[in-house]
Amino acid sequence: MNKLDDIKAPVKKQIEDFEKTFKASMKSTVPLLDKVTRYLIKRKGKQMRPLLVFLSANINGTPKDATYRAASLIELLHTATLIHDDVVDDSNTRRGFFSLNALWKNKISVLVGDYLLSKGLLLAVDNGDFQLLKIVSEATRQMSEGELLQIEKARRLDIEEPVYFDIIEKKTASLFASCCAAGAASVDADEDTVDKMRQFGKVLGMAFQIKDDLFDYGRVNKTGKPNGIDIKEQKMTLPLIYTLNNVSASERKSLIRGVKKHNNNPRKVEEIIGRVRERGGIEYAEQKMAAYRDEALQMLEDFPESEFKTSMHQLVLFTTERKK
Repeated sequence: MNKLDDIKAPVKKQIEDFEKTFKASMKSTVPLLDKVTRYLIKRKGKQMRPLLVFLSANINGTPKDATYRAASLIELLHTATLIHDDVVDDSNTRRGFFSLNALWKNKISVLVGDYLLSKGLLLAVDNGDFQLLKIVSEATRQMSEGELLQIEKARRLDIEEPVYFDIIEKKTASLFASCCAAGAASVDADEDTVDKMRQFGKVLGMAFQIKDDLFDYGRVNKTGKPNGIDIKEQKMTLPLIYTLNNVSASERKSLIRGVKKHNNNPRKVEEIIGRVRERGGIEYAEQKMAAYRDEALQMLEDFPESEFKTSMHQLVLFTTERKK
């Protein structure tokens, strides 16, 4: 049993039951659509989103039908945004699987994304889950804004730290926040508690994204060297932003030229990674990540002791210690 399995243990049965209802919510009478959604269901990852929903629900009450709908709503809307992201990015893979647009082309992918979005909206409206719909719709809006802000800024590679944190709060942390808020709201927690869970999820999401940034400088390829995938894609991550803002004007110019002009040259990418390391970019990002982790752990102290709170505590630590 791996670390994440241990964390899931108190809500394992609930997540298994959720998967059955989620599978049912994806069903369609259109054979092509049914084929595509079956493929989507096979591609499940760490299940972080339903895990956050169910842990948050159990910390604040007893899960009920609305909790399962909250998890389904988040999965439907988030899966729709991922499909649309792959089309926008012209990406052929996701989590080691072929993306929908690689197998069924863009037109079908966009329509499937629209279908899942409509299924999520109808699931909420048909059951009167308007608070849940508001929570998840807000996250979807922020994620779109974050993507557009990143695209706008990435063209010039001039992102300052406050803009970077705004982007990751919208793109990543808003979804974590909505999972935790929706979990609490689904068990009729009061507004103050729902907001506390939202803030906790946001801080956890910030730590999660910075950890993702750091993988680019530590995860190795077949040659034993860092992948530098974000550099190849000209993505502005915290270690690079810190470095660019803390070197001389000439070195900054040289680094930007390397990212823009030589991002497909493995030797040049390795040089950029080396300079980010030397200038303290990795260490700085690790400190920021640890600060968010500690803030999330502190927020958890406000909630009563339970096996679910213990699991959430372990999940915070897992977020910043995971290997992938």
